[in-house]
Amino acid sequence: MPIAPRKFRKILIANRGEIACRIIWACKEMGIRTVTVHSEADRDSLHVRFADESICIGPAPSPQSYLNIPAVISAAEIANVDAIHPGYGFLAESAQFAEICEACNIKFIGPRSSVIKLMGDKVEARRAMSAAGVPILPGSKEPLESEIEALQLAREIGFPVIIKAAAGGGGRGMRIVRSEAELGPALETASNEALKAFKNGDIYIERYLERPRHIEIQVMADEFGHCVHLGERDCSIQRRHQKLLEEAPSPVMTPELRASMGEVAVAACKRVGYSNAGTVEFLLDEDGRFYFMEMNTRIQVEHPVTEMITLADIARNQIRVAEGEELAYEQQDVIFAGHAIECRINAEDPETFAPSPGLITAANIPGGIGVRVDTAIYPGYFVPPYYDSLIAKLIVHARTRELAIARMRRALEAMVIEGIKTTVPLHLKIMDDPEFQAGTYTTKFMERFLARANGGAQGRKVAAEQQAVAAR
Repeated sequence: MPIAPRKFRKILIANRGEIACRIIWACKEMGIRTVTVHSEADRDSLHVRFADESICIGPAPSPQSYLNIPAVISAAEIANVDAIHPGYGFLAESAQFAEICEACNIKFIGPRSSVIKLMGDKVEARRAMSAAGVPILPGSKEPLESEIEALQLAREIGFPVIIKAAAGGGGRGMRIVRSEAELGPALETASNEALKAFKNGDIYIERYLERPRHIEIQVMADEFGHCVHLGERDCSIQRRHQKLLEEAPSPVMTPELRASMGEVAVAACKRVGYSNAGTVEFLLDEDGRFYFMEMNTRIQVEHPVTEMITLADIARNQIRVAEGEELAYEQQDVIFAGHAIECRINAEDPETFAPSPGLITAANIPGGIGVRVDTAIYPGYFVPPYYDSLIAKLIVHARTRELAIARMRRALEAMVIEGIKTTVPLHLKIMDDPEFQAGTYTTKFMERFLARANGGAQGRKVAAEQQAVAAR
């Protein structure tokens, strides 16, 4: 018999910026009160302004505030909340944090801590996905113990190979190795970087695909074993393994491939007992074969493109599932309509990618048919230097990809943010790039684009820096 649904009165949002605002809007529509936490640097942020309550949990550095688990739990207990929504980043994929929430009888809006732990260990995740019948790239079955073991594996797999951190992602602890001579130094560098970033120096090795597409499948599962997928997002346009632009559907997707990838993702989630929103990420090779890369056990930055083409409200669904409700739809109920593109607007120099914190002196947020902007900025807002540089997500939806590109170009031209530098000019150039317009790009797009778009020494310099990083 189904468990009696829980109904939340009040939710604490353990995050900041646009994702905190996104969750606030979902809660307001559901009649749920919100509590936000904030650092001293974020006193004037919109997520503080629009929440029903807000509690300062520490100084500006995130280890002393947004990553401070005792401070977040104390705020939740003081505010007497029923649940905590972690958003993305910070504590969103911390199994320890989810476990503490469970021990304190505070509902963590996400999967169980044991599932987060399983999927957070990339080696364990590979093993679990292989057992579920998900294709994986040839590589380590256990964390590497020695250079001799790594060399033997690399010879079996064939160069090039890629070294990855077992406990993390985002490009940290990752090195591409093209020859035996490069292997030893790359192992040491990757392990040290992983230890510094994730407090875990375990690394593993797998085959490296030269020109793949990065395709991810959005899944939604309830606590009764029901799971559906909401289609794919193409996240291949990225710099140093950090996504810059996402679109749905992928320009190379076919109905048959979507069904196959979706079925595999759903089967994998059921195998590990997954619940709530999640994303199964794949690499798609030039022959149409796909391989498991990792799973993100949280809401994604790019979730709006899926919402635009399916009409699903992923944040609302997360809360409903956490309240103990069953999914309100089956796989056959999921619709796919039109095309959506998301540009991540970062507070960065569009040529050098150097961070550009500071005071926003003027801002115009574009609108019109098919345009959505998720942001927490406003004129007079000071972008702090302590956190991720993402300040807005510009999303468009249209009947066709061609119209979506035209709509995004129009929206970017109308987006004015003065006082700091942003990546708006970069995205405008991407919209006009022939390779992007043709939809034939891969994860190597930015290397070629930077050289093409800048057409001079700066473009060659940045492209060379990217190639050097990839080769290290």
